[in-house]
Amino acid sequence: MLEVDAFYGMDERVAVAGLTVREDNILCEGDHLSEEGLTEHMAQSAAARAGYMALQAGESIRLGYIGSVNQIEYVRLPKVGEEITTRVRLVEEVMNIALLEIESHVGKERIASCRMKIFLEQ
Repeated sequence: MLEVDAFYGMDERVAVAGLTVREDNILCEGDHLSEEGLTEHMAQSAAARAGYMALQAGESIRLGYIGSVNQIEYVRLPKVGEEITTRVRLVEEVMNIALLEIESHVGKERIASCRMKIFLEQ
């Protein structure tokens, strides 16, 4: 289940990924992406960030696990046909643990946000 269909790049701390919501998406409910689908999109955006960083450093991509999701807020759920743009910002990184702030938008409208802790295998 692919919940990221675009990676727009990153600077030192922020990566940007995207998803166009399609009606055949298994996590759609009626005419919109479910909360679970939006959360999975945010998690896969975080994974895209980690993978991109590994490739840029010439390293292999490591398996990652969600340690926690906190302060999650859904303002509204994106509709079929809308494009989600998600910014993943590194707050802090200690050894193999990254604390991220994630915000998803449709256009300029913020539709969801959370803080996510990711553990990467060594």
